[in-house]
Amino acid sequence: MRPALPLLLALSMTACASFGPAADDPTAGLVDPQVIRSEQPNGDVIEEYRVNGRLQVVKVTPARGPVYYLQDRDGDGRPDDGAPVSPVLWKLFEWD
Repeated sequence: MRPALPLLLALSMTACASFGPAADDPTAGLVDPQVIRSEQPNGDVIEEYRVNGRLQVVKVTPARGPVYYLQDRDGDGRPDDGAPVSPVLWKLFEWD
């Protein structure tokens, strides 16, 4: 039984590594995007994903807080969310 434990651990690690990007990552479906990365003085990182020169997704990684995305869904070159008001949603607490 003991020799099976390291094998089981190794298999579980390879299974974890085989999962693709998160389902809520809008950059996963982009084909050959050009990524322009800029770091702001406050520590935020902004990545623009462009396909054929057109802005598709902006990924914002704040110095503190979760990553969020702004998408251009209507193709006008500006990030939008399709709603008149863009609510800010933050995960404040999480329980297992």
